[in-house]
Amino acid sequence: MKKKTMRLVLCLVLLVAMLATGMPAMASPRAAASETLIIDGKTASVPVTVVGRASLVQVRALAETFGTVPQWDNKEKIASFTAAGKNIQVFAGQGRVAVDGKEIKAATRILRGRVFVELAPIKEVLGIGKATRTIASGTFTGEARGYGGMLRVEIKTADNKITAVRVVEQRETAGIADPALTRIPQSIVRQQSLAIDAVTGATLTSRAILDAAAQAVTKAKGNVSEWLRPVAAAPVAPGQPAAVRKQTDVVVIGGGGAGLAAAVSAAEAGAKVILIEKMPMLGGNTLRATGGMQAAGTRFQTAAGINDTPDIHYADTMRGGGNINNPRLVRIMVDNANNAMEWLTSLGVSLSRVSVSGGSTNLRGHGPAGGFAAGPPIVQALEKEARNRGINILLDTRATEIIVDSSGRAVGVRAASKELGDLTITARAVVLAAGGFGANLEMVAQYNPALRGFDTNNHPGATGDGIKLATAIGAATIHMEHIQTHPTVVPKTGVLITERVRGAGAILVNRSGVRFVDELQTRDAVSRAILEQEGDTAFLIFDRGLRAEVGVIEDYVRQGLVREGNTLEEVAAKIGLPAGRLTTTMQRYNELVTAGSDADFGKRHLLRRLEVGPFFAIEVAPAIHHTMGGVVINEQTQVIDRNGRVIPGLFAAGEVTGGIHGNNRLGGNAVTDITVFGRIAGKSAADSR
Repeated sequence: MKKKTMRLVLCLVLLVAMLATGMPAMASPRAAASETLIIDGKTASVPVTVVGRASLVQVRALAETFGTVPQWDNKEKIASFTAAGKNIQVFAGQGRVAVDGKEIKAATRILRGRVFVELAPIKEVLGIGKATRTIASGTFTGEARGYGGMLRVEIKTADNKITAVRVVEQRETAGIADPALTRIPQSIVRQQSLAIDAVTGATLTSRAILDAAAQAVTKAKGNVSEWLRPVAAAPVAPGQPAAVRKQTDVVVIGGGGAGLAAAVSAAEAGAKVILIEKMPMLGGNTLRATGGMQAAGTRFQTAAGINDTPDIHYADTMRGGGNINNPRLVRIMVDNANNAMEWLTSLGVSLSRVSVSGGSTNLRGHGPAGGFAAGPPIVQALEKEARNRGINILLDTRATEIIVDSSGRAVGVRAASKELGDLTITARAVVLAAGGFGANLEMVAQYNPALRGFDTNNHPGATGDGIKLATAIGAATIHMEHIQTHPTVVPKTGVLITERVRGAGAILVNRSGVRFVDELQTRDAVSRAILEQEGDTAFLIFDRGLRAEVGVIEDYVRQGLVREGNTLEEVAAKIGLPAGRLTTTMQRYNELVTAGSDADFGKRHLLRRLEVGPFFAIEVAPAIHHTMGGVVINEQTQVIDRNGRVIPGLFAAGEVTGGIHGNNRLGGNAVTDITVFGRIAGKSAADSR
């Protein structure tokens, strides 16, 4: 009897112990096939043991495959490791697990001296599952809305892999969207995943490509949630150096218009050039230059019967900048503008169409025929020339330091490259062309608190990095508080409506339907006038004839920014203006055009009556556009330090510099600035010894 009682007690103890571990009583372990998992972007197989209805995985195998080597507390019988950024504690034999200190219910067991944990709860808390990236073979398409309209993507698949991705239909903005249209499809194929980072500066286009590709994957009977999981990056090859070193004659920081002009100019002078750009694409704010290039006395003006001179251009620029501009730099800019324009045309840029910009006495803005944006073709032509000349262009490469030797000379750059890692480039000379800080709204507010809360139309990379790099080695700055707003930016979108729309004759009206300003005053004056109106916004109003003349308006239509009506009354109803007042305003304006004189606001150029329906309206408001302040340079573009001395070996051009535009820049002078001084900087750097 005692033996039977003893056996019964032992069975009860064993049963209680099993229940305490969370395991089914009397269950025997049996091996199961390995399970392939994806944890924190890494795919691997782990052996699974089945006990009763629970699938168990050995803690050490799970930890060493996907996380850190587990730590064992022999006294408390706790196995600890980290995976997917979470700290996991397995209480061996106690039927519980803690994740980041919070307990979850999960069976645990010690089998053959090894600690096992139930897999299902671990998978749930870490957000993981089986790798099920299967997909039918064939060709499939998907659609999504991008920045400029619907976009269609075609994918080709075979053997559970995506073998090709192609954007077959799109209406995205040329130049700005190009990197996304190229890189996103390539990355999907290379990484076999839809978990691809958007291309900075083309986020909407990137997202549309990925959404359309996801739709195509669904049509191919693929599990989109699995294809959205990131795949682990390839490990660094053994022996790869931690830092890469390169040597060149000239290194250019920044791949916008000024940087590209400098790089090409330096190469023309015989220098070996490396250009680094922190963004994944070239162009910077130049890609967003929708107006034109100011130049006086050009052959295109002569053909149009326009009598203009560099002296008039000089006077307009000084007056527009409040006469605080550096007169020597302004003189260099206007005297070299025509030659710089001819240089661009020799590279294939069309600048034959002449139009008026705010603050200019004459029609002086040169842009492509058809009224299209000037920036993208300029960037494309300069990039093509740079590559033809063998310039080494490194994208996704951010300068972190300008290297200065013991004598104070700039002799290179340290950078962080997405592809190469830490990078050191030594050079005879450095050209700083990293742009302004119009996208750094905190920096904007630091120098001009009145602009806190304003939107910006700058590209995301315009964060003032170059100014900070230069001041870190003693460079002086000037006019940092002078920051220009552009008066016609669509609220909450950052889309700038080119000055060419006003230059062609569009009028601005307020919410009462009344005209309130000379539309072609300087940008600061028009911005102030808009901010004095109800709601701090205004409406550009124009007709069918003007739309046909300014080709870039079609981009605004595709983006859904333009309201249309067959009559002025219809347009007024759509934008919430009093129809009678808007009609009266337009009648009055057309009378002024016929009379040839703006008796109301003194507008100099009354180019057309607005009377041919349909009519159009775009709501606009001022937004951060250009930062006039930056590092101080001399006539050779050498950077000046805080003691008024040249920093040897360091040159600068473009919006990273200050002093050229005073307290307000005239429309079209930015392209002139970057081209003229970019070329000077490149040549000066190449000649530097």
